[in-house]
Amino acid sequence: MPVAHVYRTMIVATILASVSLTTPAGYAGQQDQPAPATSAMPAMEAGGTQHGCDDLSSMGGMSVMGESMGAMTNHMCITPLRARQPGDEEKVKTMVAQVRAAIDKYKDYKKALADGYVIANPKVVQPQYHFTNDANVRLADTMFDPTKPSSLLYYQTPTQRYKLEGVMFTARPSATEDELNQRIPLSIVRWHEHTNFCAAPADKVKQYFGDHPKFGMFGSIHTKEACQAEGGTFMPVIFTWMIHVFPYEDNLKDVFSMNDDVAHVH
Repeated sequence: MPVAHVYRTMIVATILASVSLTTPAGYAGQQDQPAPATSAMPAMEAGGTQHGCDDLSSMGGMSVMGESMGAMTNHMCITPLRARQPGDEEKVKTMVAQVRAAIDKYKDYKKALADGYVIANPKVVQPQYHFTNDANVRLADTMFDPTKPSSLLYYQTPTQRYKLEGVMFTARPSATEDELNQRIPLSIVRWHEHTNFCAAPADKVKQYFGDHPKFGMFGSIHTKEACQAEGGTFMPVIFTWMIHVFPYEDNLKDVFSMNDDVAHVH
């Protein structure tokens, strides 16, 4: 089975396992708020906060993001890159070293479970597993602690089901660009948010799947009007701001890769 198809199945399974297709544990879904734009124009978030969403075509498409992320073009908000400021690279390198030191013990996934991380959809075979710590997710709504990632990322290899490759950090959906920049400088990284989500009505859930899905984060529907016409529930933002960090890579480009179709294990 192609990796991208496995990812789609895994993500849909995650959504179907959540409460009424609205708010998975530890995350936030927002209804009836203006949707983020898919260009560099500012978009209005909850509470009147403005932020920009970069044009995904500027990132080189699937060659940069991979097939799985690239397939969500109409359902992604990516922070624009800022101009490099003095100290940005040093700050990021220090943060990456902190992450690596904090998670080394979790190469034994049983230690992650003992520390409160929970496997998302353990019965679904996935190329990448998220072990999420709800306490860390709640903490991330108000502060950034590089030693307490919201999720640990494990990649399945031919010989190992859970091989640690990195982490995911989150921030509340209404976080501003300046807040995200304070956490990890936006001159080096791009945070992303999942947007324009149309939850299928009960009689159309099969249309999350297939080569040409209509609903969900891979669906052709990405406007409120089209979603309502199909009897769906539209959510401009689903989940939180998030970013993956792969601290075992040897360069910053790969440390902050947005391509989850390839293994970041060594």
